[in-house]
Amino acid sequence: MTLKDFLNNGDKFARYIGIELTEVKPGTARATMTVTENHLNAGNICQGGALFTLADLVFAALVNQGENMAFAINSTIYYHVSARLGDLLTAEGHFTSRHPKIPAAVVRVTDQNGTVIATFHAQGYTKRMPAPFSGLE
Repeated sequence: MTLKDFLNNGDKFARYIGIELTEVKPGTARATMTVTENHLNAGNICQGGALFTLADLVFAALVNQGENMAFAINSTIYYHVSARLGDLLTAEGHFTSRHPKIPAAVVRVTDQNGTVIATFHAQGYTKRMPAPFSGLE
């Protein structure tokens, strides 16, 4: 099983809300989600938690590219503009630090027009827990 398969099949919440990890390459990852009625908050815009989960899955694909499992220990998301019903969102991330124990990355969420919807910054912690997958894609 690859990292991409592990996260697409293993992250049940991300799968439940319609997120698909579409690309995992060395030092980068990408996922998509189409905003449906189930993603809308009471203000009729995409719920911030859905955007956070989209970015967080990309972060997981980045920090788990090594031999051991890594998990987020700190994250911040900035919402720049609202995502709306029908928007096709893409989250793309890359490392800002490849520290072996505490890696860091940034993930940008954009819509189908290239508008930046949100920016997610996070740090991870790499555990002494062997990864249950091999290869990226």
